[in-house]
Amino acid sequence: MTPTSFEEMALATPIKRALAEQNYHTPSPIQAQSIPTLLQGRDLLGIAQTGTGKTAAFSLPILNALLEDPKRPQRKSARVLVLTPTRELATQISQSFDTYGKYLSFRKTLVYGGVGKNPQINAMKPGVDVLVACPGRLLDHMNEGDIDLSGVDYFVLDEVDRMLDMGFLRDVKRIIAKLPRQRQSLFFSATLSPAIKELAHGILHNPESVSIAPKVTTAEKVDQEVCFVDREHKRELLMQHLGDQAAGELTIVFSKTKHGANKLCRWINSEGFTAEAIHGNRSQPQREKTLDRFKSGKLPILVATDVAARGVDVKDVTLVVNFDLPNEAEAYVHRIGRTGRAGATGNAISYCTPEEHEFFMDIEKLIKKKIPVNDRHENHHDELADLHARGIKSRESTRDNGGKKKGQGGRRGGGGRNQSEGRQEQPGNNRRRRSNRRPRRSA
Repeated sequence: MTPTSFEEMALATPIKRALAEQNYHTPSPIQAQSIPTLLQGRDLLGIAQTGTGKTAAFSLPILNALLEDPKRPQRKSARVLVLTPTRELATQISQSFDTYGKYLSFRKTLVYGGVGKNPQINAMKPGVDVLVACPGRLLDHMNEGDIDLSGVDYFVLDEVDRMLDMGFLRDVKRIIAKLPRQRQSLFFSATLSPAIKELAHGILHNPESVSIAPKVTTAEKVDQEVCFVDREHKRELLMQHLGDQAAGELTIVFSKTKHGANKLCRWINSEGFTAEAIHGNRSQPQREKTLDRFKSGKLPILVATDVAARGVDVKDVTLVVNFDLPNEAEAYVHRIGRTGRAGATGNAISYCTPEEHEFFMDIEKLIKKKIPVNDRHENHHDELADLHARGIKSRESTRDNGGKKKGQGGRRGGGGRNQSEGRQEQPGNNRRRRSNRRPRRSA
């Protein structure tokens, strides 16, 4: 029988006390289905997305196991290895262990790139109970003899689909090859592609499978709209939407690539706004500094990629702009979930070009609703909007080219005009608020 409360589970009293302090009483579906299985020592294959509560689903039974079977970890090794693709996710997982293990005594450390190696080496010398790591830096330490995985009793591979998307498959396989055969393994992924199935088959032994249907509904308090536009007019439209933000309002602008995020960020700043980019190529201290500035309100605009934004949890974001549409429709739900948090309302605006049209059609199919079209701008693409209204995919749209332009966009209707033509302000365009814009420097 599936438990309906944490109190019903065979978790130790100190863990239940920590849960009660956080007002956690009712387990999520993946927690209710996974924790009893893991407490029995079985392997687990979990299909669940971020935000379903899977971190607690694996950290609670692992903490319980460490308490019930206390032993000194081996030097340079760990009893528990949690492997995750990004530094932000590693930090969140580490914080969860701290929260749920508040009344337990255990040693834990983080290993990821972008920071110095020596503190990580020193932390691992005596051995730790819990090691949360990213693949690249972990392999570096292993190759240099600073970390030995022969003492691992519990192995968690988290966000496997994202691992593969980021090109970590080879690294992950090399790490797994160094693990002891006798261990409990937990495997979590949002999807189950053939490559992921093959990887799971090589890791897990007679696993219990738990699948939680993805949440494809978007937040009710987020007002969504789409602007059909040619690629060359996206920046002009972005200036309009950034200018409409009031002082103190925070904005996240999503770019598809790290290079694109840097380029867009530089351009936004050149237009008198204040923005910083966050993505995997920035060092951990840089990313943390940027996030701290954004959370405190000192930085009004954050330009982010999907992977980096998975660690962003800021309640005061009022606007999300999908400057580039995501290739995966599920990423759209995650993106716009960055606004309208903690009971607040928010706005999400997506720019769709003819080249990206199929991605947008996938999004509406996934969320099972039509996103309102905003045609109140002078670069509105009438032809694309008409195609979409009739359910016809743009000829220029293809998943294979990643939304990149193959040729010139289709003709725009009466709302648009070429950049060579004189700009004519529509009513209300000259009433933009410039509160977030910095004064331009004099020449």
